[in-house]
Amino acid sequence: MVVMKFGGSSVKDADAMRRVADIVRRGQDRGRGSLVVVSAMSRVTDQLIHAAALAANGAEPDVTPMVDGLGARHRQVAASVALPARQPGLISELDADWREVTQLLHALAILRDLSPRSLDAIVAAGEIASSRILTAALQAVGVSAIWVDPRRALVTDEEHGAAQPDMAATRERMDEEVQPHLAAGRLPVLGGFIGATKRGVTSTLGRGGSDYSASIFGAALGAAEIQIWTDVDGMLTADPRVVPGTRSVPNLSFAEASELAYFGAKVLHPSTIAPAVAAGIPVRILNSHRQEAPGTTIVASPPPASTPLTALACKRDVTVIDITSSRMLMAHGFLRRLFEVFERYRTAVDVVTTSEVSVSVTVDDTRHLDAILAALGEFAEVTSEREMALLCAVGERLRIDPSLSMQILGALEGFPLRMVSQAGARRNVTVVLPQEHLAAAMAQVHDRFCTLQQEAAHA
Repeated sequence: MVVMKFGGSSVKDADAMRRVADIVRRGQDRGRGSLVVVSAMSRVTDQLIHAAALAANGAEPDVTPMVDGLGARHRQVAASVALPARQPGLISELDADWREVTQLLHALAILRDLSPRSLDAIVAAGEIASSRILTAALQAVGVSAIWVDPRRALVTDEEHGAAQPDMAATRERMDEEVQPHLAAGRLPVLGGFIGATKRGVTSTLGRGGSDYSASIFGAALGAAEIQIWTDVDGMLTADPRVVPGTRSVPNLSFAEASELAYFGAKVLHPSTIAPAVAAGIPVRILNSHRQEAPGTTIVASPPPASTPLTALACKRDVTVIDITSSRMLMAHGFLRRLFEVFERYRTAVDVVTTSEVSVSVTVDDTRHLDAILAALGEFAEVTSEREMALLCAVGERLRIDPSLSMQILGALEGFPLRMVSQAGARRNVTVVLPQEHLAAAMAQVHDRFCTLQQEAAHA
């Protein structure tokens, strides 16, 4: 059994929906049972978030046209892809979904309070609508597809906006809600990104969480493979918007993929790999616009890479925080106290470097930066620097060849490196530098270590 996940750009309009339906039908024709997970149509989640913010600020007159426009867009696609006999019922279901969104936004406008729980209930409408429409599109090409409400299948904790799955409870729900359809030869279609708490309250896994949903469902069902269908040819050697001449990476280890996702590769949600790793399920990244492209296969032990480094990732808009204290020298508990501040404000730290009397960290979530700086300032001298960037070089060969790290730093000679870090697993080297130098630095490292012609020089 294969889990197939399609992103927002893959279902952005009627033509895209039909393309996805054809991909799924071809898979069914090859005799592979499938489950389909789908994101909201492109830009819908952003529009729902914007509408919720407007409503909570009292701008309800501006919200109604936005929701009406979303409803009209979905009705138009539904009418284009569904069989004539299915269209009235489908459009009625969609209209009911959008009426519920309107009611929730009206309540927000009265209460003037946008809680994470309320936002989850609103943004879930995007995946509910797209999955209903894709189910109809599949039925129109002869696939025995059936819509399954993901809120009845994926059980999460109550951390609204960034919920974590309860895998044991989710397996039980999948046995009840999904397995009977698979056993009967039907193809379940579920919206990604959303689930529900044990009390039945709608929750979301955070932005990009449809990938995570696919991995969770695949692990719960013991899938043979998880396919993530996007609009690019798999994982690339670098962000093509930053570095020219990138290529797709044919194979990645789970560990490499996790590093790249965490440090900014946009193709995968950072949490996607975890359930697949735990279950030993291969993940394939494929292009819905170029079905013939081989994409990228992510497995526990891939063949050796053909270049010294597998790929590069980057993050922009990073802030460096420097914490200095003479009391840190030989002081027990200093680091614990320091990281308790970040825990208190639920702010993740990406990179850490230390010396005898100072610690430097990077964060990309600056919502609570002023409060964090104030709290750290109670026991240390603190400075911060914005508009920095992370460059992360990833490859299994870093574990084998100790000189490769030094070669990477040598290639960056002349760049104003702010921090340098290598993780304990030695699969990555990460540097922090001013944002304006990122493109040139990435191009230099990519040309030296990620292009195929460089293999002979490093063999």
